[in-house]
Amino acid sequence: MKIAVVGTGYVGLVTGTCFAETGNTVICVDNNLEKVASLRNGVIPIFEPGLDVLFDRNIAQGRLKFTHDLKEGIQDAAIIFLALPTPPGEDGSADLSYILGVARDLGPLLHQYTVIIDKSTVPVGTAELVTQRVAEGAKFEFDVVSNPEFLREGVAVEDFMKPDRVVIGTRSEKAKKILERLYSPLVRQGNPVMFMDERSAELTKYAANAFLATKITFMNEIANLCERVGANVDEVRRGIGSDSRIGKRFLFAGIGYGGSCFPKDVQALAKTSSDNDYDFRILKSVMQVNHNQKTKLIPAIKAHFNGDLKGKHIAIWGLAFKPYTDDIREAPALENIRTLLAEGVTIKAYDPEAQENVKKIMGDKITFGIDLYDTITDADALLVVTEWPEFRTPEFDKISSLLKNKVIFDGRNVFEPDQMQELGFDYYSIGRQPVLSSAK
Repeated sequence: MKIAVVGTGYVGLVTGTCFAETGNTVICVDNNLEKVASLRNGVIPIFEPGLDVLFDRNIAQGRLKFTHDLKEGIQDAAIIFLALPTPPGEDGSADLSYILGVARDLGPLLHQYTVIIDKSTVPVGTAELVTQRVAEGAKFEFDVVSNPEFLREGVAVEDFMKPDRVVIGTRSEKAKKILERLYSPLVRQGNPVMFMDERSAELTKYAANAFLATKITFMNEIANLCERVGANVDEVRRGIGSDSRIGKRFLFAGIGYGGSCFPKDVQALAKTSSDNDYDFRILKSVMQVNHNQKTKLIPAIKAHFNGDLKGKHIAIWGLAFKPYTDDIREAPALENIRTLLAEGVTIKAYDPEAQENVKKIMGDKITFGIDLYDTITDADALLVVTEWPEFRTPEFDKISSLLKNKVIFDGRNVFEPDQMQELGFDYYSIGRQPVLSSAK
């Protein structure tokens, strides 16, 4: 099939590349001329493991192309995906101006029956609004479908090619048949394609992300209680995760969630609830707890240094909101950096992928290391913010010799307290009792 994908952000680029991999002819459209030129030259603007292989292969085979011209991009396309940004407004609502603007432009350009798909995460009722905008100028039949993405950054290609489920919101039998054919190569192992009405599909996306954010936040609250009562959150996690009703995933305590989805989607769902005169109290608590959790270790850092951080030099490992991505949107690292800078701290940070993105925001306010060990040289303490695999088994003898003080603040519970005690570190983590090896 011939497919157009409007928007070459994270979702659009993965969607277009993966559908090209299944044999479709895909044209991705973006109004950023510089970005389109870079994509045509084989430059991927995001870091996503495995995407480069599919990207290069499908460009070489002529199945994946890029243009800035909407008319050119949708020519002969049976399906048009709208993968456009929906940033949060000041009131928490999703900004639909990009999607509705393109929808308005699409109407006069259609010259055959077309399935138009909302791939972006959008509030309930968006499919109806898009239908209205397209209809203003359309002379040919079309259907607007809600088909939310459920991609995890870092494993997005695998998630797309082997989806747990495909959710499609449409009541059009014609659109159903086309989308069944489109997705059939991806669900050969029997994972379901779930058809439902458009509003239910839109809400499903928000409900999924809000539930996962709530699960993470609940575990962080348990971790905070563990510290008060002398329990170990790792043991609690194992104890409850073995219950099939709860499951093992999204139960790891840490310094909060970030990224492009959870913060925005929880906020948008709370706004939708408010707009419909429903007080979604759990979501309000989730947002407040997560905000506080991001800087959970700052009081411990201040207390360790007797309340005065001015002039201290702290090394930070990890800047991305999670491993295997360069995404720093809503990243806990940024909150910690800003808070520490306000306390008079100097900072040197390292991340395998996200440093350039942080430089764009922080400029010369902090410095950046070339590797783990360069970053911690002469630092008063180490703060671990992102659980990259390379952080898990470092050379601790080398760390001991390079740090001024053998102090580690672990925001992702990367290390084990028993090991830290054996190695003689002062060690603070989340939901576990601190290890104080040196005389205070």
